[in-house]
Amino acid sequence: MADWIRCVLASGLILAGLFVVLSAVLGLFRFKYVMNRMHAAALMDTLGVLLMLLGILAARGFAAVSLKMLLLIIMLWLTSPVASHLIAKLEITSGEHAERHMKLEDDHMVDREKEGE
Repeated sequence: MADWIRCVLASGLILAGLFVVLSAVLGLFRFKYVMNRMHAAALMDTLGVLLMLLGILAARGFAAVSLKMLLLIIMLWLTSPVASHLIAKLEITSGEHAERHMKLEDDHMVDREKEGE
């Protein structure tokens, strides 16, 4: 009975993670702007991978391999936001028409708007 419950739990977590990853991949192809694509990729990194790895942990049980998988989740959670932040900062500073896609409240963007008037 316990094996059946563990199998259903693992399958549910893996399928939920797969759904999140497939939705994020669809978002990567459908979104036009870099920031929207980055948001979809960040969801895939954090939520999708977490759900799939938790499903694997539930199916496999807790062992030495489980600790390695948890360390992998922690590594992804620490590195993904830093990379996303750097990409966003690069896009804001180098994007010529970023104000078309979002509201920017930086001093040099306000000066640019005043020059255009």
